[in-house]
Amino acid sequence: MKNLTGLMKQASQMQQKMQEMQAKLDATIIEGVSGAGLVKLSVNGQGELKGIKIDPKLADPSDIEMLEDLIIAAHADAKGKLDNLKETEMKNATGGLQLPPGMKLPF
Repeated sequence: MKNLTGLMKQASQMQQKMQEMQAKLDATIIEGVSGAGLVKLSVNGQGELKGIKIDPKLADPSDIEMLEDLIIAAHADAKGKLDNLKETEMKNATGGLQLPPGMKLPF
């Protein structure tokens, strides 16, 4: 019974850490950059696009395709940074405990 109580306490602590981590991620803004800084965009902790900055030099109507590619690249950069942050925060919250493959938490 003593082990069960300890296990329940650990589960409760992990749940609290997960909630804190989720709140931190929700408040986080990640910036993605492409084209040597000509295109910058920001996403929140859920990966939602929150802002975009485009250097006026790229506003060439004859080269819209390059601008579109740079926007996609900047988003991929931000998403990669967000994924790395989530992985780091997950390791911190779980104390390095590996979750079974395919198990997803609420984010």
